[in-house]
Amino acid sequence: MSYVGPDFEPPQPRRRRGPLTVALAALVPGALLGWLVYETVGGPGGDDGASGQASVRSSSPAASSAPSDDAKEPSASPKPTATASASAPAASGPLKGKVVVIDPGHNPGNFQHASDINRKVDIGTNSKECDTTGTSTNDGYTEAKFTLDVAHRMRTLLQEQGATVKLTQDGDRPFGPCVDERARIGNQAKADAVVSIHADGSGAGNRGFHVILPGAVHAGAADTRAIVGPSRDLGERVAGRFVAVTGSAPSNYVGDGGGLVTRKDLGGLNLSTVPKVFIECGNMRDSKDAALLTSGAWRQKAAQGISEGIVSFLRG
Repeated sequence: MSYVGPDFEPPQPRRRRGPLTVALAALVPGALLGWLVYETVGGPGGDDGASGQASVRSSSPAASSAPSDDAKEPSASPKPTATASASAPAASGPLKGKVVVIDPGHNPGNFQHASDINRKVDIGTNSKECDTTGTSTNDGYTEAKFTLDVAHRMRTLLQEQGATVKLTQDGDRPFGPCVDERARIGNQAKADAVVSIHADGSGAGNRGFHVILPGAVHAGAADTRAIVGPSRDLGERVAGRFVAVTGSAPSNYVGDGGGLVTRKDLGGLNLSTVPKVFIECGNMRDSKDAALLTSGAWRQKAAQGISEGIVSFLRG
């Protein structure tokens, strides 16, 4: 996710790094050792032999869908299509009966629909633009392509566990959905967990991932008070498994070194009535992080780590 975009105003970077969160305390030392190796050799540390938490089985990478050629420009965000919003669950598995919504940030077609994505929508605390185009690497690999690819990989992994998986968009609509509709899709699905996938657009030298948690908001259409606790639990588990599987370290520029950030300015979180978090998987504008984000093998690890965090949350 680019912090330049209207729904993603950046928290101010901190000069001092605070203590790691309790949830990551047991995992981060080993991950940081992997990070040091990764800094030296230029590749991800990674530990596919996950710890004792519930894990998901790896699968072969899924191909990204091409952007839609639909030239229509409706005045309002179009309704989600069947392929974008739902997919059949596996016949059985530990997550049978559970619903997971994956929200691939942005849309490959957003840049062709500036007037549509710039229109304001209500996010409870105020109004913001419908969506943004997202960011990209310096070589032009877009955040929208990254998020959709990771979402496809996650869908396969979670379906293997028996979950019913819904995507907020699958590259099959001309733009969006808007941030308020993204929240609504999860709410209407009565999702047990929602994760919004992103990659950051910060400055070079800023590295690592962070998970964004909803703050306590009660204004207008927004009321997150009931989901703050379970969303933090979900976020801590996703962050912990992401460290363990990818070998990536928590962000060195937001989150005080713990990889968790709480925000009240994101419509996708403010309007959610079900447990939901965002994850910024890395910084597309840093060459070292970009080398990971553009690697299919690393994206599979990212999907694995996020999915394991979801499984751990849903199984308690």
